[in-house]
Amino acid sequence: MNNITIIGSGFAGLSAIRQLRKQDKHCNITLISPRPELQYLPSLIWVPSGLRDRSDIIVPLHNFFKRMDVTYHQANVTGLRDAGRTVETDAGDVSNDGLIIASGGRFLKKLPGIEHAITPCEGIDAAEKIRDKLSSMTGGTIAFGFAGNPKEPSAMRGGPMFEFLFGTDTLLKRRGIRDKFKLVFFSPADKPGNRLGPKAVGRLLDEMKQRDIETHLGHKMKAFEKNKVITEGAEFDADLIIFMPGMTGNLWFDNSELPRSEGGLIRANRHCKVESMEAVYVAGDSGSFPGPDWMPKQAHMADLQAEAAAKNLLSELNGQRADAVFKVELICIVDSNDKGMMVSRTENKNIMLPGTIFLHWAKRFFEWWYLRKYR
Repeated sequence: MNNITIIGSGFAGLSAIRQLRKQDKHCNITLISPRPELQYLPSLIWVPSGLRDRSDIIVPLHNFFKRMDVTYHQANVTGLRDAGRTVETDAGDVSNDGLIIASGGRFLKKLPGIEHAITPCEGIDAAEKIRDKLSSMTGGTIAFGFAGNPKEPSAMRGGPMFEFLFGTDTLLKRRGIRDKFKLVFFSPADKPGNRLGPKAVGRLLDEMKQRDIETHLGHKMKAFEKNKVITEGAEFDADLIIFMPGMTGNLWFDNSELPRSEGGLIRANRHCKVESMEAVYVAGDSGSFPGPDWMPKQAHMADLQAEAAAKNLLSELNGQRADAVFKVELICIVDSNDKGMMVSRTENKNIMLPGTIFLHWAKRFFEWWYLRKYR
């Protein structure tokens, strides 16, 4: 009987469990994570407006683990040894016959003064901090921006920043105080959101113009101060800074033999297998995968990679050909609390649907549909 270990209880880790159980009812599955819960990060954008709260975002996983016959090991991973066969944690070692790493990424916090900015996708605590700050403000300047990892082009998460930006504009209008605020969007990219496709970039910038949102684009970030954003091209005052930096690998990767990309992620092939290691796979934000430069770091992509990783790991352990390949696909609804713009991109086509209230409700329906599998 195969003993399989999964690191991480995010989208990739849970999708891997479901795929493993779909194909093998009897293998032993152990999942390692600090908390037995899923944080549904796509819905963090609705926390500042009160549309969602902590109880909506955090999904306890005890029932899911019981249904899937998963052994839960509550711990922080600290390292990996024996060519991947032993996972080191602060609550003891966990051995395995096969391993799937789905521990997510880590935000780069190297910019001077970055402690003055809130990084919303760090989780519910950050989203609540934004909510509380917005509720206390009666006017001022709010700056929204994102950057990438120069050594890992795919390791960025810019889409949610457009949603926090447009959602905040909608929220302030509903409160009748939008005229008391200046909203500013900044990015070192000339065409922020370019991975969504050329049409989407133009539509996003047009939306900013229509909403009277100021832009500072194409200038490398230098630093933050308590009430200031500083770039190589300009600097401006801000009473609240919401910023998403680029991503890199987890700190525990340094205590392992895992092959790393220049940007610090785990090098893997199109089958999600970690280079030069047996029965070790990676899915989601932890991995550096071959593919187009627009390949996203998002929940949908993590799910697709996790399914391929689980299939291939079982095939390898059973002496079969491990040839499943993940589909490269970007699907997102850029929501603004009252409407949504849908973008879909594959290697063959790029589709954009303009903003409608229907797409806002479609995003909310998908949240319910997705989470019902884990509640």
